[in-house]
Amino acid sequence: MINSEWILKMEAFDDTYFMKKAFQEAQLAYDEGEIPVGAVVVAQNRVIARAHNLTETLTDVTAHAEMQAITAAANLLGGKYLNECTLYVTLEPCVMCAGALGWAQLGKLVFGASDEKRGFSKFAPKALHPKTELVGGVMAEDCGDLMTAFFQDKR
Repeated sequence: MINSEWILKMEAFDDTYFMKKAFQEAQLAYDEGEIPVGAVVVAQNRVIARAHNLTETLTDVTAHAEMQAITAAANLLGGKYLNECTLYVTLEPCVMCAGALGWAQLGKLVFGASDEKRGFSKFAPKALHPKTELVGGVMAEDCGDLMTAFFQDKR
């Protein structure tokens, strides 16, 4: 007999559930004066890495949330490939991050808001590994609103 509580628990681990975790990271970035992008890496329904933008803190233009999350996940797993992992990120990755995700052979990429100005899909739509599953638009409105609020506060 299947336990109905177990089924409910499994349903709770959907893309929105993990995007909320990434969104929490984006809010931390916002609070720190960083562009509010957050990311989490998930393996077997468990968050194994979490990160947010640190470009201002580290004075490093490559310190995007995705790059920080890739490094943390690879260190934890002891290898450079993330083919069994999913990355949840609040904003569509840029070309640099998409390229790194391609090299990491990421299993699945889920992003929130599209990035019309800098997103990889506009400039390098084939940057991801061919086997990477792509899902966009998860919590897009919330993710986009946080980004808009950040830049309005800066003006």
